[in-house]
Parts: sequence; structure tokens; C-alpha cells
Amino acid sequence: MSQPVRNIAILAHVDAGKTTLSERILFAAGEVRRPGKVEDGLATMDYMPEEKERGITIESGVAHFEWKNTWFNFIDTPGHVDFGAEVDTALTAVEGAVLVVSAASGVETQTVAAFRKLREAGVRTILFVNKLDNPDYSLDETLINIEEVLGVRPVLMTLPEYKGGRMSGVLDVLSKSRLIHSDSGEEVVDDSWPQAGEVSDSTEKIKKHYAEAVEFASNFDDEVLQLALEGKSVPPKTLLRGLKELAKSNDYALCYAGSAMEGFGVRSLTTALSFFLPDVPEFADNELGQVIRLRHFKGVGEISLFRSHTNMERKEWPAGFEFSRLKANLLQPVDEIRSGDIYAMRSPFETELGEILKVTPEGRSDPIPQSDQGERAHSSIRDKYQPLLQTRVECLGAEDYHHVEKSLNVLARMDPSFRVQKDDGGFWYLHTVGEVQLDVLLARLKREFGCEVKAGSPEVRWQERLCRNVGPVENTFQLGPHKISIKLSATPLDGDAHDIRLSAEFLETAPREILAGVRSALLESTEIGVLGKGPLVGVCFEVHEFTWTEGALPPMIKKACADAVTKLIKPADVQLYEPVMELSLECPVNFAGLVTGDIQSRDGKVKEIGGDGKTHFLKAEVPLRKIFGYATGVRSISKGTALYSMKLLGYRPATV
Repeated sequence: MSQPVRNIAILAHVDAGKTTLSERILFAAGEVRRPGKVEDGLATMDYMPEEKERGITIESGVAHFEWKNTWFNFIDTPGHVDFGAEVDTALTAVEGAVLVVSAASGVETQTVAAFRKLREAGVRTILFVNKLDNPDYSLDETLINIEEVLGVRPVLMTLPEYKGGRMSGVLDVLSKSRLIHSDSGEEVVDDSWPQAGEVSDSTEKIKKHYAEAVEFASNFDDEVLQLALEGKSVPPKTLLRGLKELAKSNDYALCYAGSAMEGFGVRSLTTALSFFLPDVPEFADNELGQVIRLRHFKGVGEISLFRSHTNMERKEWPAGFEFSRLKANLLQPVDEIRSGDIYAMRSPFETELGEILKVTPEGRSDPIPQSDQGERAHSSIRDKYQPLLQTRVECLGAEDYHHVEKSLNVLARMDPSFRVQKDDGGFWYLHTVGEVQLDVLLARLKREFGCEVKAGSPEVRWQERLCRNVGPVENTFQLGPHKISIKLSATPLDGDAHDIRLSAEFLETAPREILAGVRSALLESTEIGVLGKGPLVGVCFEVHEFTWTEGALPPMIKKACADAVTKLIKPADVQLYEPVMELSLECPVNFAGLVTGDIQSRDGKVKEIGGDGKTHFLKAEVPLRKIFGYATGVRSISKGTALYSMKLLGYRPATV
């Protein structure tokens, strides 16, 4: 029987210990000799210089390991909000996930966002409560917090033990065992525990939580229920079967507790991943596999992270294709690919994020790119992320123009939340979710592609909306024997609609390239906006007349439409709307006044205040333009003790 494959992701709020847990899992599985530390810049999964420098995950790292005769592909996803698109793409290729919750902070903003992503993607989730090496952090309070905020009942499967104020081991509920550290730092079962007939606080805790697990599992397994009703003991194998059914439920979540930093609770969690996650799905016979990530390696070029949908030996591989294991930034060639497994792929043509490659039945040797499907997947993710910043970038030398443009387009293909807008003046606008994403992109542009550019200061990307109906206007563009004429009007859409619509029923019978050209030209015109502060949104264009001569080229259509939009919509016809962020922050109570005063000085409106006497918590609405450089400011005010996150609330009419 072939070895089972499981693809798993790990998600968390920033600083919950996600990458540290990833390193510990690799250590427990024997994949690394010692776990790398994020704070030392030695994490195996964070291989990019920008990741080592910042101590955060930027690209979803992929590692491979074996455990309990199961082959795992392990994806460590970013926790920073600027890289949410990385999480979305990772979740398209996994069967299960670990959601890390810090006992120091409880369920935080990005914890909730990550859990929502997992639910929407239908990914089975196991919880890990981290940072319990500090005995002052309460496991019970964290479990209550999980139930209240995430709306699931956590079923505790490991719990920490302490000795002399330090964490000394964990108790495993299912196996009724204690795990401690060996001399080499590995978690091992304490064979001397418990002594025959020993009754202690630890044995009573195991008994209590085993009974709770039986109670919860009895809702999903008739034999467990029958034994429980008869007052008989439920063997671990029977309980395991019931817990496997429970793990499928959206009302419960298996929960493991420990310390990633100290390496406690990791072995039990890793075993749970082999027990409780679903099999890889069945794929269509004619599918080679799906592109789940795009990467660029200096000196190598573009590669795709690729989930195979078939079993195939090297001799059967399509011409021009190569498959490898990816370890950090190293490629290790393989001789076969297996269904459900993840590889690094080099192909003879460009692939698109989300694209499924299909093969013909004749010898399974001719891949057919389904680029429109890849584009739909890319667009679906792209539509979820609204770039909030725009930054002007230009070449240092005219001779570098084409290289910079090509490199920017590659980066935009790799990250669906990043967009590039070309300006006719010979420069580009980079549209990014946040400042961290912008800094990383500029660093990669130089390091990976060798591009030297001059970047301006990032500005808030506003939205423009029509105040009134405009038009119609007529515009004609002629080049040699070719002539294009258009009559165009526009109306604002109701409510908060931000899409661009086109009403031109008579053009539906025109050649496909004509209709596509008009749509593309109008969309591109609105992307720049009328005032240059951001895109024009919520507009319906109506084409009343459109004539063209045979052989007219797409650039002519673009020019005619762009000039028509310029004639149609004037600055007085639009109003600016600015992005407003929801800021969630917590800090020690002695900094509460300073932090709150700083937010109010930034035109922030505090909407919610709370705390437990030690920690102060607040939520506020703050204009994005007022919160540039906030990380530096709040770090200074709170002496580095404040934790915060932001998300877009929406847009409101600008007052400046």
C-alpha cells in the first residue's frame, strides 16, 4: 500500500509562535538536527533575507517530513495582515491545519481572521495553545476565550505539567501518558509514570479529561455512547475512532497545549495530524496537477509550487518539465511524483496561480495550460484584497525600463494582492495592501531581479466616486486609414458598489476582440482615476455608439476609450473617499492613557475599551492617512509592549 500523504498549513496571529512551532515539528520528526529560532534569524522555514531580518513569515514556506508512516507537506503561512493572499493560496492545497493560539494574548484579531479563512475553505483544524511554559498564563482562561470568540468547544488532548515554576512535561489524554524531555531534548514517553497504584494530581487530571473526551466523542460514535451509558471503560482505540468523527464537526475542535519554544506538546500534536486529518481527495484522470504558488529564484528563474493530481514516473513526465523537492531555497530533483504530493515544478511555459494543468490521454505527455481557469482563481483572490497604498517607482536609467517592467509583472503574478499600474510618463504605480508588503517588494526587486529603482513615498490610495450622471460625449481617434468613434456616458451605481459595469448590448455581436478591447480600456482608465488619487469605482458606462474600421488595432481602441473617459468625467464630477481602518490594540494598563491620546491625536475614534486590570484593550476607527509609521510611534510610546493589528473597515467621504 502506498504511503498516505497529508498537506497541512499552520496559521496564527503575529507573534503567537507559529514558525517556532513549525521548527519544533520538524525537529520532532527528525527532519532537522535542531530547531531554528526566529529571533536568531535561524528558522528553517523563513529562508528569505527579508524574513530573517524582520522575524516574520512572508512567503509560505514548505517543508516535508515523515511521521507515523505518513508523508507530510508542511506549509508555514504568514501571520502579518499584509500577506493574507499567501494564506489564501496555501489553503487551496491542504487537507488540514493547525491554528496556534497564544496563551499570553488569547484569541487575537488575526486568529479570528485565520479561523474564518479555514472555515470558508473547509479545512479541518486542530488547535494548539502555545506559550504555556510561563505558568502565569492560564490554559483554562484561554480555552474559555476560544469557545467564546471562535464559537467552538475545545476538546483538550494535552495539558502542561510544572515543577519548580518551570514546565516539566505534558500529559497526553488519549494515551494516558506523560511526555518529558530526553537528554537530547526530544519529547519521549516517561515509562516510569505512573507507578503502580499511584494517585496524584496528574493522574486525576488525565482521568478527568479522558472522561470529557469520552463524553464529547459519544455524540459521534454509538459504541462509545453505549459503553459510557453502561459505565464501562472506553479503550483508547475506540475513543480514537469517536474522536476522528468529532474532528469533522464544526462545533468542536481538538485542542493540544504546550510550548513550542520549550518543545512540549509537539509530539502529541504531530501524532494527531496523522490521526485526525482527511485523506487527499480523488482527482480527475486527465489532470497533471494544480499550481499553488509562484516563486522566482535568482539564477534559476520562475518555478511553481505544484500539487500533483497523478502518479507518474520520470520517464512519463511531459517534455520540458522537471519536478523537485523544495527545502528552503534549495531544489532537490525527484524521480517520480505522487498524487496529492507537493513539488517544485519547472515548465516550458508560464503558469498562472490556481491553474490546473491537464494532459491528453495519448501517452499522458502533452500538458494543456488552462490559463483562463488560472486567471479566474488569481482574480478571485485578488478581488478580496484592496490595495490601500500607491507608490510611484521609476528607473534610474532608461536602459533598465524593460527589465524593471518585466520584473514588476513577475512579482504581480506571484502575489495577487499586489498590482502594478503603468503610466504613460515612463513610470509605474505600485499598489500594495500595506507598508510592510511594499518594503519587501522593493527589497526583492533589487535582490532577486537586480533592479535599481527610485521609489517615492507611499500615499494613501483613495477611491473616487461619481457625484452625478455625465455625458454623453463623442470621441474619435484616427490613425492612417483606421478610425474609431465612440459615444459614451456614465452613471454612478447605488450604495457601496465598487465595480465597473458596461452597458453596450449592441456590441455583444461585435468581434470578440472589439468588445474585450472596450471593456479592458474602460477598466484601465478607471484604475488611474480622474484626480490621480485612486481608482474611480461604482460606475456604469453606457456605450451609445461605437464604430471602427476593419483592421483597427487594440491600442487604437484603448486610446479612443481613454480619451472619451477624459472628456466625459471632470474633477468636479467626482468626490474622494478615504480608507478607514479598525485598529485593535492591547498594552499594559500604565500605557493606556498615552496610547489612547496618541490615537485621538490621529483623528481616531475609540469605539471599544476593555481589559483585565493588567492589560488594556481598545478598538478604534482611524483614517489610514493618519496612521502611517504607527509601528514606530506606538513602540516608542509603550516601550515596545503594545500589540496591535489593523483591518479595513471601509471608505468614507474625505474631509480634506
